[in-house]
Amino acid sequence: MQEQLYTKYKALLFKLAYQLTGSVSDAEDAVQDVFIKIADVPPERLAEPKAYLCKMVTNRCKDLLKSALRKREEYFGEWLPEPFPSSDDDAMESVVREDLLTYGMIVLLERLSPSERIVFVLREALGFEYKEIAQLIEKSEPNCRKLFSRASAKMGLSDEEELAQPEAEQQQWVNGFLDALKAGNVNRVLTMLDPDVVLVADGGGKVLAAAQPIVSRDLVAKFLLGPVLQSAMVGSEALMEMGHMNGQPGFVIRSKTGDILTLGLLRVEGNLIRELYLIRNPDKLRHVAQGGFSEEIGLFERLD
Repeated sequence: MQEQLYTKYKALLFKLAYQLTGSVSDAEDAVQDVFIKIADVPPERLAEPKAYLCKMVTNRCKDLLKSALRKREEYFGEWLPEPFPSSDDDAMESVVREDLLTYGMIVLLERLSPSERIVFVLREALGFEYKEIAQLIEKSEPNCRKLFSRASAKMGLSDEEELAQPEAEQQQWVNGFLDALKAGNVNRVLTMLDPDVVLVADGGGKVLAAAQPIVSRDLVAKFLLGPVLQSAMVGSEALMEMGHMNGQPGFVIRSKTGDILTLGLLRVEGNLIRELYLIRNPDKLRHVAQGGFSEEIGLFERLD
């Protein structure tokens, strides 16, 4: 029975745990812990296995969130969620991507309390009804609605706001952005950026990255065409590739030896890039290094 439950619910539980913690490794650990524990659960308590397993994962992630908050207080520079690499060849990843929030949304989840985050993910990402959420987290249905409303307000979302950008549009923007960077086309980069664009880079104190968010079109363009590309260069060239993370197009900069140096994801709104996320902490790139990138875009020339 345990094996059947694992096969049926592992993707759902991983998706829940990942969006609650922002960490692939923590999500894997949470799911593994739950399936170890259910070996000792009487069969009669698993009459509704989906609800029971989701509750177990949610409680485990609550504990992980508490310890994570303490660690992030000591984290050097900006902290970004760990990206989840996507590959069409992996059946589980395909299932996980179906309801996965965009990376930008997962970043916004960091503004929420654990309870708000749990309600928002269960409702918005996984489509649970408020009655189900109330039973799962042992709160009243009206309280769950208030938590969801509060979470949306903290994230700056309106009731009508789209939470995901169409795939084709994302692909188009990433391609155009990479072409402009590859060519070192300052004017083109500037026209693609919102005047108040925000760039957040996560190096974890282990590699060169902006210690604080960079705000404004001019400053972001200067950063992108300066230290980001310069620090990515090995010899005279570096490879830039397209790929999918968190179910959306993104890009990666590799050294000529194949090491991943930078992973980038962006959010476009009103035909302009509003947020740009650069993950450079090597610890957060381990899962990406295992796959998910295959389309080579080209080579950067070293900038003077």
